[in-house]
Amino acid sequence: MRKISYPALVLVVGLTLIGVAVAQRPETDIDPHRHSNLAAAQRHIVEAYEKVKEAQRSNNDDLGGHGERAIELLNRASRELKEAAEYVDRNHRE
Repeated sequence: MRKISYPALVLVVGLTLIGVAVAQRPETDIDPHRHSNLAAAQRHIVEAYEKVKEAQRSNNDDLGGHGERAIELLNRASRELKEAAEYVDRNHRE
């Protein structure tokens, strides 16, 4: 089995953490003509994301890790709304 050097492992872990910390803005990919309420909810998630990012900037990115976690959860909520819209589409509802 191949050994991984300690510096390489630290680099991989560091880059992974940076990727998580630089989370992407939540998607707004729900068709508002088909799912107006879900699309509106998704837009509110983006607004919340922007406010969290603003709070992070105001506090020199020191929110005790809670800002990053909030962003992760907002992204998850946006994906769940998208899945809800897709579920409705598959089942011909709304």
